[in-house]
Amino acid sequence: MKPLAADDLLNFLTAHAGLDPNAAARAQNVAEETGQRVARILLQLGLLSERQLAQAYAEFLDLSVAPSEIYEKLEFPPCAERLSPRFLRHARCLPLAIEGQTLFLIMADPLDHFTRRSIEMATDLEVSLLVGVPVELEAAFNRFWPEDTERESVVDEERDGVEEDSDRLKDMASEAPVIRLVNQMIARAVETRASDIHVEPFENTLRIRYRYDGVLHEAETQPVRITPAVVSRIKIMAHLDIAERRLPQDGRIKLAVRGHEIDLRVSTVPSLYGESVVMRVLDRSTVNFAYSSLGLSPDITRKFQETLDFPDGIVLVTGPTGSGKTTTLYTGLSDINAETRKIITIEDPVEYQLGGITQLQVRPQIDLTFASLLRSILRQDPDVIMVGEIRDLETARIAVQAALTGHLVLSTLHTNSAASAVTRMRDMGLEDYLLSAVLRGVLAQRLVRRLCKSCRVQEKPEISRALCSRFNLQPREGQGFWRAAGCRDCNGTGYHGRLAIAEFLQPTPAVQRMILSGASDMEIEETAVKEGMNSLLSIGLHEALSGETTAEEVLRVVRMEG
Repeated sequence: MKPLAADDLLNFLTAHAGLDPNAAARAQNVAEETGQRVARILLQLGLLSERQLAQAYAEFLDLSVAPSEIYEKLEFPPCAERLSPRFLRHARCLPLAIEGQTLFLIMADPLDHFTRRSIEMATDLEVSLLVGVPVELEAAFNRFWPEDTERESVVDEERDGVEEDSDRLKDMASEAPVIRLVNQMIARAVETRASDIHVEPFENTLRIRYRYDGVLHEAETQPVRITPAVVSRIKIMAHLDIAERRLPQDGRIKLAVRGHEIDLRVSTVPSLYGESVVMRVLDRSTVNFAYSSLGLSPDITRKFQETLDFPDGIVLVTGPTGSGKTTTLYTGLSDINAETRKIITIEDPVEYQLGGITQLQVRPQIDLTFASLLRSILRQDPDVIMVGEIRDLETARIAVQAALTGHLVLSTLHTNSAASAVTRMRDMGLEDYLLSAVLRGVLAQRLVRRLCKSCRVQEKPEISRALCSRFNLQPREGQGFWRAAGCRDCNGTGYHGRLAIAEFLQPTPAVQRMILSGASDMEIEETAVKEGMNSLLSIGLHEALSGETTAEEVLRVVRMEG
């Protein structure tokens, strides 16, 4: 392996990995000032991800990056009697196999020649390197040596009583292994683009799962005895009461992870075997409130934009939790944000900060609700108001009053379709004549997993024909359905990223007559389809026909009535 200096690394990354020369110079200066390695500085500044750096090492040194599945196939590292877990964890290296007189070793930093020579001397074997991604190495360490984490921690059976006081909980949460475990969980979520982290205690284990593209995947398990320490560490970071374990709590964590500004929305609830924690990952450095990033069809985007040009009225975005409603509203607000408009939002919670827009946080504990805030901000002379969610009749009535007095009101509802937003407002107690007077449009959306383009497989012609016949579809020549296969690029799931599908209900004269007559949501939808609306199901199935997703995925997220 050729020797590599810091300058060589930066030159290679600039020429082959797209690293900006100015950023490389800045990293070099920081490394010289702090005495740290340039590679670590690049990660801390967010100029490269761990995987990008590993790939760069491999390309320059003519090595291979250790595939993710190799860790799962490894039953236990060789040479465990000669190399201590503490040393391997600190050096970020993992023995993989021995063939003859060669030890295959995974290293996060293949330039750490001291560690390589030390292992060769300790094992009396020649070392052959593979490049490892640090977050995957950490997960492997925790799987192979969970007792090592327990031994270093002060958490043991004698201290696992229900009556630990807050001081003891703070001590437990301050232990280095616990801090390292929580930091690793968050770093892994950011590195692998997870949307949520689930920490769930059960009778014999602490399960950690990550949500990717709307689907949960189990990543690892930990000893159940460290549950109080892990939960307390997360609570301290979120500024929650660590001594209160009987009631649900909500908090927020703001931190930088490998150069990314991350917000974590934290929710804790008491369960049978301890507190269950869910952390929603909001990566502020990657958010982009632009219509092009939503993935909506050009026709839906155009209709939504035209609706936001109205000076007054109500625009609703509907869908289940996690369907991207707030992101769509943020995108719309960013598009119409101008010096000539005063925009105020009422949210629970405020997920992202929008420049030039006044954002208010609901606080029910002091009676600062959607309704009370909405009533107050009408005296602030706004042009556009966004209400995070219309949950009750009081909020609905004030929103309608605001729309009738010359304000554009944007909000969300939890409904299955655009037409059912009408019946949902009606069920709250809102009169049909008021709703027909102020409603400007309803956007109902879902997020479906996008097929991995590297491994997707076209369905057999007979299956595609059967699906087209079932849903009365008329495919173009050569079109057909696809199915997920699974490869390294998509972590074996067959999907990579998500795609938004949506239907848009416009209150045409015919639809308004249906609303005024008290028609059901099915009747309103039938009228809207006759007026030109494409339903969620039909839009999703056409995306499946074009190879963007699968019919199974569309049917998973779109409820079929009747």
